[in-house]
Amino acid sequence: MSKRGKKNEEETGDGDQDNGAAPAAKKGKKKEPEAPILYSDPIDKMTSTDGRAANMKITSWNVDGLRAWVKKKGLDWVRSEAPDVLCLQETKCAEKSLPDDITSMPEFPHKYWAGSDEKEGYSGVAMLCKTEPLKVTYGIGKEEHDKEGRVITAEFPTFFLVTAYVPNSGRGLVRLDYRKTWDVDFKAYLSNLDQRKPLVLCGDLNVAHEEIDLKNAKGNKKNAGFTAEEREGFGQLLAAGFTDSFRELYPEQANAYTFWTYMMNSRSKNVGWRLDYFLLSSALLPGLCDSKIRNQAMGSDHCPITLHLVV
Repeated sequence: MSKRGKKNEEETGDGDQDNGAAPAAKKGKKKEPEAPILYSDPIDKMTSTDGRAANMKITSWNVDGLRAWVKKKGLDWVRSEAPDVLCLQETKCAEKSLPDDITSMPEFPHKYWAGSDEKEGYSGVAMLCKTEPLKVTYGIGKEEHDKEGRVITAEFPTFFLVTAYVPNSGRGLVRLDYRKTWDVDFKAYLSNLDQRKPLVLCGDLNVAHEEIDLKNAKGNKKNAGFTAEEREGFGQLLAAGFTDSFRELYPEQANAYTFWTYMMNSRSKNVGWRLDYFLLSSALLPGLCDSKIRNQAMGSDHCPITLHLVV
């Protein structure tokens, strides 16, 4: 999800979400500000519950504009993290305008890009791989969705990897009806893939599923990203057999967010939302080692997330 409150973002409801701040205190005795409750990403677990060692590392990051993110040294962090596959969302960059710094990266010899057909600088996803996939496809097979450049699917020998930038319902929920259509069509696409081979879905799914997944649940129930309809759409994905890897491992962990508005020092206060996910087919769950929120990595209004998996 892009910056809340930023002007002229046609797609997002940026600014619609309450950023989680408490209402202003009534006049009188001045209320002392509460100390922020921060989340500390624990040490990576590199083995599955049955003792197998992780052999696949996937990182996903909504970069909120690829060119700006590169200038903010996002690639330095990527090289340090050293994933096998890097998935990016909200690249906002046509393929002809991609920075040389990323197109020439030797660490990822296999690079795939998708962008909006109609609006340059809008939406967009990317997938960068160390190992060449068996096959790569774009979109979900429906023109009304695919023209916005939101999905790349890579087939590997034992699983599919899907990266997605799910549409935001928009300021005033102007795209909520479209989002509901997307949720139904996207679930059908994923379910069809899952019948062929298990999958990993990663990206900015533009929904905080439960109240634990954002700072100010009460104030955001009618805002994009936390409406009943969007949460139900996410619930339908889970009901279809996909598992939220972070909640599978950390079911009670609060204050673990992946997005913070640039306004009101929200990141330093940890007033955020968990919008970025790794969902796994049930067949891949035995190989789940860890699902990480790298909230110390800067360069976007989202932080990266990383999955350790046995495949």
